[in-house]
Amino acid sequence: MWGRASRTKEGRIFGRVPGGSPPAGVNQDEDALPSAESRPATARVIAVTSGKGGVGKSNLTVNLGLALAALNQRVIILDADLGLANVEVLLGISPPCTLYDCLYRDRDIREVLVPAPGGVQFISGGSGFLELANLDRVRWQRLLSSLALLDNLADFILIDTGAGLSKNVLGFLAAAGEVIVVITPEPTSLTDGYSLIKVLARFRTHREVLLAVNRAGSEEEARTTVRRVEMVTNRFLGLPVVYLGAINEDRAVLRAVRNQRPFYLAEPRSQLARSVAAMARYLTSGVSRVEPPRPGLVGFVQRLARLFDR
Repeated sequence: MWGRASRTKEGRIFGRVPGGSPPAGVNQDEDALPSAESRPATARVIAVTSGKGGVGKSNLTVNLGLALAALNQRVIILDADLGLANVEVLLGISPPCTLYDCLYRDRDIREVLVPAPGGVQFISGGSGFLELANLDRVRWQRLLSSLALLDNLADFILIDTGAGLSKNVLGFLAAAGEVIVVITPEPTSLTDGYSLIKVLARFRTHREVLLAVNRAGSEEEARTTVRRVEMVTNRFLGLPVVYLGAINEDRAVLRAVRNQRPFYLAEPRSQLARSVAAMARYLTSGVSRVEPPRPGLVGFVQRLARLFDR
């Protein structure tokens, strides 16, 4: 059911889930994990977004981050959904401070970076992002120096944005190196998702957009959903849409949310966990049609500040 995100070989799924052993049929020697020597100097900054709320964007961000961490990737999840705290609720943690505290209350950046279950780390943005354009020179240089340290500590930085087409959301998307748009098979989600991709096409800041389908009834429904989006984007926008993968409708997601324990950790052998494992393998495999830019976290914040200052 993995589509282009499957990276299957003779029916086997490349990827592993937490718990110490890989899924059945995966040869760990054959699928070597990246070594420390091969890591890039700067992190891949990926913004995860959606055209409308309620499609499971934050849930995908958290579980995808955990799946990447299981592939020996250093992952920082940054909650940029201003005014909300979905990521920390899903992870079941309460951060002692936010990016705002780092900017205005002289907190060390290491206090903002909170260890989370599953080997990922987490930063709560708070209202700090809205203050980037108003920083004085001293605070600005201190922030960049701090973020440069974090840039060297991560392979992937996943940014959970808000939904919709607000200036803040579009700023995060334009500043990120890559974008994942989350949709569901519902017509309203498709319409709003297309509107978002249309705006991204106007930005001309990305060479492709990754598309993830959530709450699919089946792989066939997921593929049909993606084809509908591809048909209009190829015809009218000229911005390639790449199918990242799908997560089927499953009550295990609701159980995980209620228990504040991500399904990738709560049910590591489930189809849900295998789905996000396949997505993570795709992101680490280098099979994308274009080499993603690597602005790193420092480059992301610099571009974000310029955009917010307009």
